[in-house]
Amino acid sequence: MKHNAEVQESRHDGLKWAVVVILLVLAVVGNTYFADQALLYRVLGVVALSVVAALVALTTGKGRDLLELARSAKKEIQRVVWPTRPETIQTTAIVLVAVMVVGLMLWLIDTLLGWAMSGVIG
Repeated sequence: MKHNAEVQESRHDGLKWAVVVILLVLAVVGNTYFADQALLYRVLGVVALSVVAALVALTTGKGRDLLELARSAKKEIQRVVWPTRPETIQTTAIVLVAVMVVGLMLWLIDTLLGWAMSGVIG
């Protein structure tokens, strides 16, 4: 019984994706066709058609999977222990000092190799 429902949904998914593509094509063509209209109206039309297309896309199997992924990601983000302000400042300072030290070392190596090559070449 559940398998039949999944097959029925997957058959409708193709139709839904076709509707999504048609809506997006309509938004692009309509924007071009109504080029002489005010920009505000064209933008509102494109946004409205895009929102409707997104809503239709979210009713498909892949759309529901995307929503579930977004919910899971939100739960994971809430579990993250974010660093405090002093920790962030300290880590940033350490990174900046390390970058300056490595930059200075590379400059010294480049300078020494440049002098060595000048001595060899003449």
